[in-house]
Amino acid sequence: MKLKITYYLDVASSWCFLAEPAWAALKERYNGRVDFDWKIALMDAASLPTSREQLGWFYRRSGMMMRSPFMLRTEWLEPGATEYPVRNFVAEAARDLGVADDRVRLALATAVLRDGKAADKWEVAAEIGAQAGGLDHGKLLEHARAPAVEARVRASTADFHELKVTQRPTFVIDSEIGDRAVFSGFAKLPPLVAVVDAMLEDIAAYESHAAHFGMPPSS
Repeated sequence: MKLKITYYLDVASSWCFLAEPAWAALKERYNGRVDFDWKIALMDAASLPTSREQLGWFYRRSGMMMRSPFMLRTEWLEPGATEYPVRNFVAEAARDLGVADDRVRLALATAVLRDGKAADKWEVAAEIGAQAGGLDHGKLLEHARAPAVEARVRASTADFHELKVTQRPTFVIDSEIGDRAVFSGFAKLPPLVAVVDAMLEDIAAYESHAAHFGMPPSS
């Protein structure tokens, strides 16, 4: 039996970006014991700041809380925009073209949050993604614009809202014995490790019990 951790994110969410070290540490710590996946949960108007001044204030707060050694950039914000789907579509499209890891979405996030690039423009996002993933720029751009990619991103965003949470990152930890833990807005490693270890211990207990007693009686 294994656990599965699903990480709901928006490519350029600052909290997601600051949570990436925790995500990488989880993958290293539980390699081979836990299945990992990420899904897009598009930020909407309710989750976005209304000005660069406001965004900068939030970045200073989160940067201090996470002890970040760098300040995030605000140039990417377009006041009045209600979502930024393009960079997310490009990250999702890269998976269909064989880059299922974190490289493309991290390159896009870095371009936006560290370099201040307008990575919600098709050509810019596709160029960043193609370079990071070793993909053909034209193929990536074409696939990112495909209705199927948008439909999948909209569906995973709807799945996120079904969890009745509001923060990205959200980590959903599921076990085959029916346990589930949801961490919404958590960006640090220790609480995630504590729960994963506890759930893995329960799985081990179930496996030991099955080895000694088999399946439960049917009646």
